[in-house]
Amino acid sequence: QVQLVESGGGLVQPGGSLRLSCAASGSILRLYAMGWYRQAPGKQREWVGTLRVDGTTNYADSVKGRFTISRDNGKNTLYLQMNSLKPEDTAVYYCNFKTYSVPQENYWGQGTQVTVSS
Repeated sequence: QVQLVESGGGLVQPGGSLRLSCAASGSILRLYAMGWYRQAPGKQREWVGTLRVDGTTNYADSVKGRFTISRDNGKNTLYLQMNSLKPEDTAVYYCNFKTYSVPQENYWGQGTQVTVSS
């Protein structure tokens, strides 16, 4: 069974950095485009960025230049490196497939909480 498990969240001060991980099963990361998403309390879930199979990336304007998505196929892990964090980055962060060939609704997990505050 395919599983996506997020980890690495925590409390960080504005301007700080945090690295999130998304553990995926088997060859998932080599076969499908993957995305990071986030949801703040009382708000809709929003798209953060995408890592395609060919290694290219795209990011939401709100995080462009500060966040970087990468993967380690050997460890079956997707990463989100977050730098220059702002209070508005506070949210629960999720990873998921980013392709119409796989229904996202089947794979939302618990996410990992990121809180940016002094």
